[in-house]
Amino acid sequence: MSSGTLIEELAAVVGPRYVLRGRAALLPYASDANRIFAGRPLCAVCPADTAQVAAVVSACHRAGVAFVPRGAGTGLSGGASPGDGEVVVSLARLNRIRAVDAASRTAVVEPGVVNLRLSQHVAPLGLYYAPDPSSQSACTIGGNVAENAGGAHCLKYGVTTNHVLGLEVVLPDGSLLRTGALGPRCQGYDLTGAFCGSEGTMGVVIAACVRLLPRPQAVRTALALFRSVEDAAAAVQRVTACGVLPAALEMMDQNAMTAVDRGAYPVGYPPDVRAALLVEFDGLARGLDEHAEAAMAICRQCGVSEVRQARDDAERHLWWNNRKAAFAAMGTVARAYYVADGVIPRTALTTVLGQIAEIAADARLWVADVFHAGDGNLHPLIAYDPAVAGMERRVVETGSAILAACVRAGGVVSGEHGVGLEKRDELYYCFDEQDLAAQRDLHAIFDPDDRANPGKVLPLPGRCAEVRAAAWDARARVAGAGERGGAAAG
Repeated sequence: MSSGTLIEELAAVVGPRYVLRGRAALLPYASDANRIFAGRPLCAVCPADTAQVAAVVSACHRAGVAFVPRGAGTGLSGGASPGDGEVVVSLARLNRIRAVDAASRTAVVEPGVVNLRLSQHVAPLGLYYAPDPSSQSACTIGGNVAENAGGAHCLKYGVTTNHVLGLEVVLPDGSLLRTGALGPRCQGYDLTGAFCGSEGTMGVVIAACVRLLPRPQAVRTALALFRSVEDAAAAVQRVTACGVLPAALEMMDQNAMTAVDRGAYPVGYPPDVRAALLVEFDGLARGLDEHAEAAMAICRQCGVSEVRQARDDAERHLWWNNRKAAFAAMGTVARAYYVADGVIPRTALTTVLGQIAEIAADARLWVADVFHAGDGNLHPLIAYDPAVAGMERRVVETGSAILAACVRAGGVVSGEHGVGLEKRDELYYCFDEQDLAAQRDLHAIFDPDDRANPGKVLPLPGRCAEVRAAAWDARARVAGAGERGGAAAG
C-alpha cells in the first residue's frame, strides 16, 4: 500500500479534517518536549473513539507502516518522537471520564483525560488521583501510563503503576486486549504492569481503570533553607529515617532557586542559601503537627538557615507553584535545557550531586539540580544554546555521564520520564544482553513486526552505550534528524 493510499484510508476512518499533513501542521508532532529527538512523520491522525483507533492501527498494520501513540507531548525522553515516515496517532480526542465509582474508589478514563482534570472531577466526592507530575495541568493519563510517570508525592503514594488497576489496549494488529480490572478476570500474569511504562511499544492504551484516594483530612508543609547542599542532603536522610513518612520531600539547589525566583512564582530566596527543602505531610489532622515539627527539628539539627511551616493555603500553594515551575523557569536563564532522570539511593545524594557538578564543570555546562529528594529521583537541568554547533551532542553526552554516575551509586537510569530514545542505549548501564533479550522476547509477543513506536526503550542487540559517537549517530537516524531545538517544559 502506498503512503497516499494509506492516508486516504485513514481519512476515511477519522475524516479528512483529522488527518494532518504538511510541515506546519506536523511540526507540533515532530517530537515530544525533548526537541533534540525530532522526526518527520508521514501524518498525524486524531481518532475519536476505540473503533477509530483500532481501524487506524489496523490500516497501518496492513500497510506495514509504523505508528507512534501520542498524548499531550509533555514527555521528556523522546518516547513520542516519530521516526521519518511514521504515523502519529494522537489520542487527544479520547478525553472522556467514562465512569466513577465512589464506593470502590475507582474511575475508568480514556487516555486523553488531563491528569489534573480527573482530580478536579472527583473532588466533590472527596476523592482525588494521587500521581502528580509537574506537568499535571497538561499531561494526560495515557501518557502517564505509557511512561509510568511519577510526581512530587510519589514518595508516599508511588508512581502511576501503583494506581492503575486495568487497561484496554489496541494491539499492533488492531485487535483489542483487556487486562486487570477491565478484563474478564484478574488472575494470571500481570499484563497491566507490563503495559505500564512500555511507552506505546506494545500497543495503544485506550482506557484505564485507576485507583482514587480520599482527600487528606489535613496537610502541613514546611520550607527549610540551607547554606550547603550537604546539610540539606543530611536532613533528607534523617527525616526519612525518623519514623514518619512525608508525602513529599523536594529539593532545589541555588541555581534552580535563581531560575524559579525569576519566574511567575517568586519566593524570594536569600542569596546565601545553597539549597531549599520542601517537606509535606498529609493524612489525619491528629498528629500531623507533631510530624511537621519533628521534620523541622531535624532540619534545625542539620544546620538549617531558616525553616518554617506554611502559614496558610496561599503560602503553601506559592511554594508548590514555585517548585513545580522549575523546568519552565529555565527559560529565564537559558535558551534551552536538557533534563536527566536518574535515581540513586538517598544515602548517595551528597556524593552524586558532587559528581554531577564535576561532570558539568568538565563539559563547561551550567546545571541546576531540582529533584524528588525523598526517593532519590534526580533531575539535573543542563542549560545550553542549541544554536551553538556541537552543543546538543555535548549536552546529551553529559546527560549520559550523569546517568552512569547514578548507576554506579546503585541507582537506575529513569525514575519517571521513561527511556524513549534518550536513554535507550543507557539501558546497557543496567542490563546485560541476556536481560535485554528477555525483554525483547516479551515485546515480540505483542508486536512481532515491530510496528508500535519502533526504536524506543530497548537498544538494538550488541550496542554499547559507552560508544557515545555511534549512539548519537544512531539516534539521529532513528529520530529522523528532523527539526531541532531546545527541550520544552514538561
